[in-house]
Amino acid sequence: MDTTLRDGEQTAGVVFSNQEKIRIARMLDDIGVHQIEAGIPVMGGKEQEAVESICKLGLKASIMGWNRPVIKDIEASLACGCDAVAISISTSDIHIKNKLNTTRGAVLDMMVKATEFARERVDYISVNAEDASRSDMNYLVEFATEAKKAGADRIRYCDTIGILDPFTTYERVQTVIERAGVEVEMHTHNDFGMATANALAGVKAGARFIGVTVNGLGERAGNAALEEVVMALKHIGNINLGFKTERFVEVSEYVSRASGRMLPPWKAIVGSNMFAHESGIHADGALKNPITYEVFRPEEVGLLRQIVIGKHSGTASIKSKFREYGKELTNEQADMILKQVRALSVDMKRSLFDKELIYIYEDLFGEQSDK
Repeated sequence: MDTTLRDGEQTAGVVFSNQEKIRIARMLDDIGVHQIEAGIPVMGGKEQEAVESICKLGLKASIMGWNRPVIKDIEASLACGCDAVAISISTSDIHIKNKLNTTRGAVLDMMVKATEFARERVDYISVNAEDASRSDMNYLVEFATEAKKAGADRIRYCDTIGILDPFTTYERVQTVIERAGVEVEMHTHNDFGMATANALAGVKAGARFIGVTVNGLGERAGNAALEEVVMALKHIGNINLGFKTERFVEVSEYVSRASGRMLPPWKAIVGSNMFAHESGIHADGALKNPITYEVFRPEEVGLLRQIVIGKHSGTASIKSKFREYGKELTNEQADMILKQVRALSVDMKRSLFDKELIYIYEDLFGEQSDK
């Protein structure tokens, strides 16, 4: 369940144009996302127009609108043509007392009334337990049980402020599923860098749905990243969802530009450094057999392998790089070039460009090069 267009856009300072939201929805649908949380229709204006436009695209994915447990919110989602609604309300005492200024009982009443209203009018309902990770377990189980009775198809377990670890996640999600008998969606935040790990722990505990965003975009430190979750499920969990993963870099780069948020070179799965090798030992191993230092093929996510020449390079990398230029170096030549490369790399405080390597070669072997 991708929420780039809702929770992702709630990142401080991020606004998608309607054209961008439509393009992102098409991309998500094309790569294989099952459900798209398109926005918050009750906001009206451009937001409502965007959600309505996405609903009219005829995508394979289910289109979900986000709502408070308020009838007019749900009516706005229905008016846009959403086939699914998320009904969200806080379940922790911290939120109930300080944000909602109400009681546990009142929260249950609001949720049940909204869910029953939606049940008669829409195909699919997710009831979201905001701040579930700080909620009293007995109350959370009661909340989930009542939601299911009212017609909810699943409960969204929200680690709203990202305080869980995978071990705690597993225990709590397993408890909710066993005691309430409900389907669970994981919605994890990355405040401690564990959003993807916690999402996968929830799956191991029995959750069958995961909320994600492209690049992990989202409030504060973001959400579980779509590309990380899909590839981790495939290569670590042996669960292949059939996504067009070869388009991940394309989608990530588009969302990066649309959101104005840089895609770091070191970003897991889609960062440009994922298959860049500079260290002599690593590069030599990757050249001999990529599986020595690569867990999957770069083409699988739309990247290319790079042998970077710099301070930490070895002669195998030098010889391989010059083969790209049509030059077969001797061991002695590779050693001589490597010494110059390391010295220049330290002076420049970076790896070297191809032209700089050619200049080093010409300075060392100018006459031979001419011949």
